[in-house]
Amino acid sequence: MARLADYFVLVAFGPHPRGSGEGQGQILQRFPEKDWEDNPFPQGIELFCQPSGWQLCPERNPPTFFVAVLTDINSERHYCACLTFWEPAEPTQEAVCSEDAAGREEEADEGGSGRLSPGTSGPPGQLFAPKTLVLVSRLDHVEVFRNSLGLIYTIHVEGLNVGLETVVGNLLTCIIPLAGGSQRTISLGAGDRQVIQTPLTDSLPISRCSVALLFRQLGITNVLSLFCAALTEHKVLFLSRSYQRLSDACRGLLALLFPLRYSFTYVPILPAQLLEVLSTPTPFIIGVNAAFQAETQELLDVIVADLDGGTVTVPECVHVPPLPEPLQSQTHSVLSMVLDPELELADLAFPPPTTSSSSLKMQDKELRAVFLRLFAQLLQGYRWCLHMVRIHPEPVIRFHKAAFLGQRGLVEDDFLMKVLEGMAFAGFVSERGLVAHEVARMRADESHPQRVLRHVKELAEQLYKNENPYPAVAMHKVQRPGEASHLRRAPRPFPRLDEGMVQWIVDQATAKMQGAPPAVKAERRTTVPSGPPMTAILERSSGLHGNSARRLEVVRNCISYVFEGKMLEAKKLLPAVLRALKGRAARRCLAQELHLHVQQNRAVLDHQQFDFVVRMMNCCLQDCTSLDEHGIAAALLPLVTAFCRKLSPGVTQFAYSCVQEHVVWSTPQFWEAMFYGDVQTHIRALYLEPAEDRDPSQGWEEPAEEERSALDVASEQRRLWPMLSREKQQELVQKEESTVFSQAIHYANRMSYLLLPLDSSKSRLLRERAGLGDLESASNSLVTSSMAGSVAESYDTESGFEDAEACDVAGAVVRFINRFVDKVCTESGVTSDHLKGLHVMVPDIVQMHIETLEAVHRESKRLPPIQKPKLLRPHLLPGEECVLDGLRVYLLPDGREEGSGGSGGGPAVLPAEGAVFLTTYRVIFTGMPTDPLVGEQVVVRSFPVAALTKEKRISVLTPVEQIPQDGLHLRSCTFQLLKMAFDEEVGSEKAELFRKQLHKLRYPLDIRSTFAFTLGSGHTPGRPPRATKDKGPSLRTLSRNLVKNAKKTMGRQHVTRKKYSPPSCEHRGQPPEDQEDEISGGVGSPGGRGKTSVQRLWCCGGDDSCCLACPVSEELEPGTLTPTSALKPSDRMTMSSLVERACCRDYQRLGLGTLSSSLSRAKSEPFRISPVNRMYAICRSYPGLLIVPQSVQDNALQRVSRCYRQNRFPVVCWRSGRSKAVLLRSGGLHGKGVVGLFKAQNAPSPGQSQTDSSSLEQEKYLQAVVSSMPRYADTSGRNTLSGFSSVHMGSHVPSPRARVTTLSNPMAASASRRTAPRGKWGSVRASGRSGGLGGDVGSRLAGRDMLGPPQANGAPPDPGFLRPQRAALYIIGDKAQLKGMRPDPLQQWELVSIEVFEARQKLLKACVPGCQAFESGPTSFLRSLEDSEWLTQIHKLLHVSVLVVELLDSGSSVLVSLEDGWDITTQVVSLVQLLSDPFYRTLEGFRLLVEKEWLSFGHRFSHRGAHTLAGQSSGFTPVFLQFLDCVHQVHLQFPMEFEFSPFYLKFLGYHHVSRRFRTFLLDSDYERIEQGLLYEEKGERKGPQACRSVWEYVDRLSKRTPVFYNYMYAPEDTEVLRPYSNVSNLKVWDFYTEETLAQGPPYDWELAQVSPEPPEEERPDGSRRRVVWPCYDSRPRAQPDAISRLLEELQRLETELGRPPERWKDHWDRVKAAQRLEGRPDGRGTPSSLLVSSVPHHRRSLGVYLQEGPVGSTLSLSLDSDQSSGSTTSGSRQAARRSTSTLYSQFQTAESENRSYEGTLYKKGAFMKPWKARWFVLDKTKHQLRYYDHRMDTECKGVIDLAEVEAVVSGTPTMGAPKTVDEKAFFDVKTTRRVYNFCAQDVPSAQQWVDQIQSCLSDA
Repeated sequence: MARLADYFVLVAFGPHPRGSGEGQGQILQRFPEKDWEDNPFPQGIELFCQPSGWQLCPERNPPTFFVAVLTDINSERHYCACLTFWEPAEPTQEAVCSEDAAGREEEADEGGSGRLSPGTSGPPGQLFAPKTLVLVSRLDHVEVFRNSLGLIYTIHVEGLNVGLETVVGNLLTCIIPLAGGSQRTISLGAGDRQVIQTPLTDSLPISRCSVALLFRQLGITNVLSLFCAALTEHKVLFLSRSYQRLSDACRGLLALLFPLRYSFTYVPILPAQLLEVLSTPTPFIIGVNAAFQAETQELLDVIVADLDGGTVTVPECVHVPPLPEPLQSQTHSVLSMVLDPELELADLAFPPPTTSSSSLKMQDKELRAVFLRLFAQLLQGYRWCLHMVRIHPEPVIRFHKAAFLGQRGLVEDDFLMKVLEGMAFAGFVSERGLVAHEVARMRADESHPQRVLRHVKELAEQLYKNENPYPAVAMHKVQRPGEASHLRRAPRPFPRLDEGMVQWIVDQATAKMQGAPPAVKAERRTTVPSGPPMTAILERSSGLHGNSARRLEVVRNCISYVFEGKMLEAKKLLPAVLRALKGRAARRCLAQELHLHVQQNRAVLDHQQFDFVVRMMNCCLQDCTSLDEHGIAAALLPLVTAFCRKLSPGVTQFAYSCVQEHVVWSTPQFWEAMFYGDVQTHIRALYLEPAEDRDPSQGWEEPAEEERSALDVASEQRRLWPMLSREKQQELVQKEESTVFSQAIHYANRMSYLLLPLDSSKSRLLRERAGLGDLESASNSLVTSSMAGSVAESYDTESGFEDAEACDVAGAVVRFINRFVDKVCTESGVTSDHLKGLHVMVPDIVQMHIETLEAVHRESKRLPPIQKPKLLRPHLLPGEECVLDGLRVYLLPDGREEGSGGSGGGPAVLPAEGAVFLTTYRVIFTGMPTDPLVGEQVVVRSFPVAALTKEKRISVLTPVEQIPQDGLHLRSCTFQLLKMAFDEEVGSEKAELFRKQLHKLRYPLDIRSTFAFTLGSGHTPGRPPRATKDKGPSLRTLSRNLVKNAKKTMGRQHVTRKKYSPPSCEHRGQPPEDQEDEISGGVGSPGGRGKTSVQRLWCCGGDDSCCLACPVSEELEPGTLTPTSALKPSDRMTMSSLVERACCRDYQRLGLGTLSSSLSRAKSEPFRISPVNRMYAICRSYPGLLIVPQSVQDNALQRVSRCYRQNRFPVVCWRSGRSKAVLLRSGGLHGKGVVGLFKAQNAPSPGQSQTDSSSLEQEKYLQAVVSSMPRYADTSGRNTLSGFSSVHMGSHVPSPRARVTTLSNPMAASASRRTAPRGKWGSVRASGRSGGLGGDVGSRLAGRDMLGPPQANGAPPDPGFLRPQRAALYIIGDKAQLKGMRPDPLQQWELVSIEVFEARQKLLKACVPGCQAFESGPTSFLRSLEDSEWLTQIHKLLHVSVLVVELLDSGSSVLVSLEDGWDITTQVVSLVQLLSDPFYRTLEGFRLLVEKEWLSFGHRFSHRGAHTLAGQSSGFTPVFLQFLDCVHQVHLQFPMEFEFSPFYLKFLGYHHVSRRFRTFLLDSDYERIEQGLLYEEKGERKGPQACRSVWEYVDRLSKRTPVFYNYMYAPEDTEVLRPYSNVSNLKVWDFYTEETLAQGPPYDWELAQVSPEPPEEERPDGSRRRVVWPCYDSRPRAQPDAISRLLEELQRLETELGRPPERWKDHWDRVKAAQRLEGRPDGRGTPSSLLVSSVPHHRRSLGVYLQEGPVGSTLSLSLDSDQSSGSTTSGSRQAARRSTSTLYSQFQTAESENRSYEGTLYKKGAFMKPWKARWFVLDKTKHQLRYYDHRMDTECKGVIDLAEVEAVVSGTPTMGAPKTVDEKAFFDVKTTRRVYNFCAQDVPSAQQWVDQIQSCLSDA
């Protein structure tokens, strides 16, 4: 029973003490005047009566009512019901208020309607002051308070004849029950009647309608986020203009949190004076009037819920974790079903009649029921994780959070983690609260929404019944004031009550109560059951490691083998066990199995057993998190102190010294949970009968159901406690204390075992782990003033140093243990004396253990080392030297799964054990797989040092011992990855040395230190090269001086020219003096080899430059660099060397001018070769000779070049043989120049300034290019650019010289130029991804746009001037650069803008991932490939190139002018030439293309490949690789158009970054000459040398093997290729993904040939078969295509016959020629090449495939089945069939063969070879006689083509013939090549064979 009301208070408006205009509340009267003993009067009530402040009002407001909540120091809540009404203010009050009114802002009162506006015009009205009646109670009966206060107010206002004192006295003496569901009727003595219902249980919160209202105001999502915020201890602030709504919202939020109790600040209505409370650092739930919203703006960490606006604002810095899925979505859907039942029926065709929705009160209970279900699901089974630490004198319970999260499968969940760490949950546990029943029902209902709803409604019924036990309640009868009574003039103010009378009534009631027996609520104590067992909230599949019974069986078998001593068997199973131990069940199984082998806490093993056990334990522990949520570390803890081995007499090593390197041991929470678990086990054992007890060491097993849990034991003991005698109680407390104490000592020992390293001289423990120093501060200990604190000076300062002393380790461990002891003993109630004793013991325990370890460490070093496999030395290239000898490492599997036995199948060849070698050229790993079942396979993985792109230190576990070791992660741009763990024998110094040497080799100081230069020179990088004779240096200094002089000339205008007199040379006449600018024949030093050095230097400058030797005067003007008169080369050598240069050869082939024509200036040719850049003075990165328009003078080029980036002005690089259109290339434009001109349409006429003259030169230059094209030469002006100038002047008069073309079908003048472009061009232009092609190229190409665009000033276009369909010249430039330009209709060129992109390096990560993907299968690879955007970029490049090809093919010239002109420009220009010109698709042509466009035109290979230290920061950019990939995509689509094979492209892709050859070094010809590189390549060589040029290497190799040749090459001379470029048509290049672990990359051919072929296994039936593994073997070598195999066979046969083997190319050419001849007689003139279908088709990309089948190789011919094939003549088809029959027929597999006749014959081998029995097959269809080793053999050993047979005659036995056979059984087959001797088994079979062969011959 309790008082309904504790205090009644009357509060009125009073003046502020400091005289400010604000008033303040004054308590006029309070009843009773003395405080109750059990409940003192709450302070500060006057603040809460008027939360917005006490203010006077100009009008009388209606009375207001709200309930504020105050919380006292004991956390008890007091409900203050406040009824406020207004009375006319007294004069003193008004005076006070008006004094300070002028400066005050208006403020709303709490009613929200009245405002005080002092100083308003009009007659001064009456002011009204607020007065508040307050009822203070500890009970929450809002309606009763409202009625009671309303009654008092009514009596006052209506003047009822009832004494107010009586009513107040009755109110204060009313006693009602707290709970129990009783009903009490009360009356206050004014003729009123009220019925109070008490709830059934007082533990359930009363919510009335507050939860439903909260959802109505904020919505589901917002309330859920508030719910999560309150549970995870965030600050929540409600805003509203209504105080009642604020208190309802706070009440509703608290009701949702049940069964957890909110224990932080809770103020539903916060007064304005206390707003600074919002800055408190602790969590809170507070309500504030919306009028103060501005004051809440700067709160950065408060979640604000605006009830009136329906919003919840979460600040950016606050993260509110959501509910774990699937609970979040389930809760959301159930809430929407409750709040909006029509939602489910909204889509029904025939909705049922409207269902009556629940009342607001009922809906409120349904919403609460949803949250009750949610808590039941969240906290289900939590009681299984409670640890009973003490029972007497007070129970101490601890919750094992990690185990709970682990078993629920929610370790990663942020929300539940925070809830379990929160104070609300701690209180919930300590009260030993509720248990979720009906868990099984909830699980079953999950997928049935209607059943869930039914369950919710059942729960809601119970909640409703709790609040309203008697629904048919009698009506209240309470008088209320009349309508608008507040506006009537009150007769008088509220009277002062008679204190004596009220006190008398209270005293009377108190006296009466004292007589009655005290109503003590009997405290019911019940035993709470443990509830249903725990299940995971979300059954997460453990993916790859599903723990099938088979896996567990493997684990058990392996352990039993270990303990039975069957080590070989155990070793075989170990890899499988280590894989299985990734799964939780297998780890538990391991712990259980090991427990079985421990007797009396000790198990002594031999060395091998010990190693196996330790390895498995390490593997188990490596996947344990620091919290050990699955209890694996806890289960292994007793075992690591049990398993041991004897090292020597008296010295034993325990397993714990080998499993210390795991983070779980240094986690305080793990040790606490373990300690409490063990204490619980021992405390439980104290109170159980001995029979019931069990082995405490089995504590990790889940208790069986029939056993009594510790909680059951504790509840039983608590029940018996009061009945025990004092002595017995003392004895039990002592026993429990000593149990805890002994466990603390035990754990101090255990912790010292696992924290002190075996070698205490190293502070490995502190370095490897997070450092105990960090953990000391991170422990979540609540104990602050502990004894350990005094010695725990921070260890952080030293934790990082490797040379920390042993005492430091000991000190850190002592401090760690002391902190632990402090925390657990304080929480377990251990006395301070015992605690002090423990603190004294800990250092001794640690010291003792250190001494023991020293002996163990000493003895363990004496153990014989485990025999490790011998290191395999790698094969090196000639000239390659080892820099660092092998360091023993483990090669670990990376993200490519084939090597680890993934998608490709086959055993796991990785991880492998071996060594890493560093040579001057490569990083090489050689070793063997660690898995013994894989066999003796040699694993090789290597890459060039120059290709290294990323080097990272890692810490990894060694695959065998599972010990953490330092490792390296090396990634290369040749798509190799070395992920290595160093063996323990490799010290950190050696590893560091390896890194330093690797870095030194990767980034040499200059290019001369690279392998390509040091190769064969006998000096290793780092050492300066030996000084050679003066040839090299003199040459180099000469070249440097020449170049230096050329540099000086730049920018000098008026200088006197000195005549240069070269040294005399006997073979050359002196040049005439007047020909100062003549390019002389050669310059040399007198005598010796240096005679023609300069000639070579400048003329013979290497494979990729063409420039002239020239006597250079010391100071030349820029303009005088050009020869003014005819050039007469006076030396034949100069001329020949010039003509043979790559550029010149190509220019002559294309008809772009010869050297002679450029010297004699033949005016007939449109273009000429200009030597203007011979000294590289105009442009460093261009070649020496350039193609420019004939009409442009050399001295103008200098000025033109200034308009372009890097001075790379437009030069011609290719001309179409058919349309005569030219392809030009240049760098991007500077701001000035054409771009500036186009941008400034109305600029004034140019002056004669430097910039203007250069841009005019540029105009003239472009005009000259246009004029040089045959189509336009006749109509356009010669050198003037009148159209251009008219644009420049801003006039729009068409130029008289501009071409006018009359169109046959002109469009109407109103035709819109926005007609949608069709077809390919439209897509080019409109596609945003490919970079929008600007202007209106698309519409123009589609033939749409016939009319010019509107004039710049808006005038309509002139209908008389119709422009041509195509521009003469298209300029392709950067989109960013050409922005805002409008090309003019008068011009003959047009700008096309495209987006420029960076070549991406992300491809490396996608193709060679560093670690296994989370999701297995191809999707993760495809996703990362998509992210790299590589294929998108390939698509863009091909897209633009095809556009340019189309433009050139249609007769328009194209200038590609992108970025600096050496990356994307080069890619596009090269691709265009490759697609347009079949010559570049040959081996020679492709070489020429790369030399010309990439090397001569200065692609920055050294810069892009980061070849030297200077380029280190820029990193590797795969520009050339991207080009090769584009070529590969075209090759795939047109396999018959390329002479080279895909391997050739891979070879170049590998070696352009390998630095093995000098070809791809340096950034331009200028640099190559400066380094003397081109001269050296050309110089005379003595004796065989290593190839310095990649082309030379390719040539040499091509002579020996057809590896670079494409057998399907059958070109059509005129074909322009137009590949599909959509991403869907592109394939990932296998260069990125394939690897060969058998021998490393196959691109260093010498190395690939060295590795011996593994012996073929001999089968019982005599067949020889090889197993080919993906990723390990090279499939092209193991299974070559048919033609390669035939050529190899030919070579072998030639060798057998003693002939010198012919070159493969000769054989091949002969076969092709024979096929052509064979096809002629009846082919009607259609020569049918070997592999060509004569089907005319525009896309012969699907012609023939060399298929690598599963058995042998087949060559199948598949013609395009297209309508066009119908046009083929039958004769040509027949010819094709005949021509291919003989070759194709040989390539069918054995299964599909035609066997006309077969049997055994003896055959005489070649010269000096014996007779052998073979199985012969006569095939009449294919017209051949084949032979095999035996009948079942599928591989044919030889073929005799019957077409070559001349005669079959009887033979005679020769030496070595079978003895028992008749002479007549011998016969000979004579062919055009040789005579075959045969012998049958008898005469009849010989006759039959002869007849069959004869008949076959006659058929043919």
